[in-house]
Amino acid sequence: MLAGAVCKAPETRYNPAGIPLTRFSLEHRSRQTEAGLEREAYCRIVVIASGKMLSKKAEALSEGQVVSINGFIARADSRQGQAKIVLHAQAIQIL
Repeated sequence: MLAGAVCKAPETRYNPAGIPLTRFSLEHRSRQTEAGLEREAYCRIVVIASGKMLSKKAEALSEGQVVSINGFIARADSRQGQAKIVLHAQAIQIL
């Protein structure tokens, strides 16, 4: 689970099988304790919502909206050959 604010508006495309894939970016900021000390945790990650129901929910999101995403991370290679980590959503909850 990762919570944060939508920082790039959702965009939907379709894979060759016709399944909708909606992508957006999520910005996470929190304070965490590590080795007894507090530190700030920050990341931006691309979220991919697959399938009709999840894509429809993701398409309704707007920049700045705070959400919680349950899912899994996986490697995605760009056309330029660069590897990225993306979060594949299995559930989206608006906070």
